[in-house]
Amino acid sequence: MFSRSILSAPFVCACVAILATAGAGAQSSDPLPSAPSAVLQQRQEQAKPPAPPPQAPESKPADPPADSKTAPAASATKASVTPATNQDPKTESLAAPSNAAATSSAPKSPSDTAPQSGIPENATAETIHVGVNEVNLIFTATDKHGKFIKNLTESDIHVVDDHKPVEKIDFFHPETDLPLRVGLLIDASNSIRDRFKFEQEAAIEFLNQIVRPKTDQAFVVGFDTTAELTQDFTNDNEKLSNGVRMLRPGGGTALYDAVYWACRDKLMKAKGATGQRRAIILVSDGEDNQSRVSREESIEMAQRAEVIIYSISTNTSGMILHGDKVLQAIAESTGGRAFFPFKIEDVANAFSEIQEELRSQYALAYRPPDFRADGHYRTIEIDAQNNKKLRVRTRKGYYAPTQ
Repeated sequence: MFSRSILSAPFVCACVAILATAGAGAQSSDPLPSAPSAVLQQRQEQAKPPAPPPQAPESKPADPPADSKTAPAASATKASVTPATNQDPKTESLAAPSNAAATSSAPKSPSDTAPQSGIPENATAETIHVGVNEVNLIFTATDKHGKFIKNLTESDIHVVDDHKPVEKIDFFHPETDLPLRVGLLIDASNSIRDRFKFEQEAAIEFLNQIVRPKTDQAFVVGFDTTAELTQDFTNDNEKLSNGVRMLRPGGGTALYDAVYWACRDKLMKAKGATGQRRAIILVSDGEDNQSRVSREESIEMAQRAEVIIYSISTNTSGMILHGDKVLQAIAESTGGRAFFPFKIEDVANAFSEIQEELRSQYALAYRPPDFRADGHYRTIEIDAQNNKKLRVRTRKGYYAPTQ
């Protein structure tokens, strides 16, 4: 809340100017850009030679660009995104992730001692340093009954990158203790109001079990028409629980926007980019009706941020609805799983299965054959060697960097 104060007459003019500036800053917000594929298209259009100017006396542009030194800082309390310029992005000829799409001022310092009332839109992106020609993967192996296989060796699998077999795996190791960076995204729209309380308690129990104080961190986002960060990254279970309990249902559903923002502005910027598992737990009915980015763009951002998404459907009708197919597509594209509880009590079981999977994975690294740093999307396949009962799950591809 803003406090009011009475100013003396000599300072009236100065205060009016200050209040006008503050008001402009409060109303402005740096919108989330479209996905990198759409940004690439915009840049290509901007790179075209400009049309010859009409013959006229010299005049200034009608809307001159704002001076970055005098422009007020954004102070949005909830996430907003610009309308996507490409609602059906192709999976080839895409620009590499820049992780610096936002061009706003420095973000507010997130406090770990109190929940934030919203998502800062003007976060400055950090640079993530990765090997140009090395791919790091996290994958899960199960038998045909879904039981986790925890004793695989390098010789048990075969990796195919961009339809070409990988000759050598540089690193292979079971990973049960990698630090976790987890985003819990809970649908707080009107469509799930009747089962919201139970989902909150199941989510709290999951966070209490999965987050280890010394190594793991998680954050909490609730989304309806917009997304709201109620607890930033922390390893304090009590703060995470409070972040979940702060959520209140109401409004529409901007699912894709929430996934996009959580990947780009939180998990992609997580400290210590190597040696981590980045995951999103998405609890929703999958029925998006408010997002400004498309489903494909949200998946693209998750792949660029190397985030695994596990989705838990809140649809308990007993029928497979459109939203369930959406949740499945998002999860499978990132190497995760979609869960469809038959009744609300089964939501807790889904959280338990996700917890077990996150502690039953493998990590590998390889140098792709015929690699070109051209920003193209490259597919990934991991097949079992001489074991038809083995099922391997990982993300479906990645975007090559550009030099």
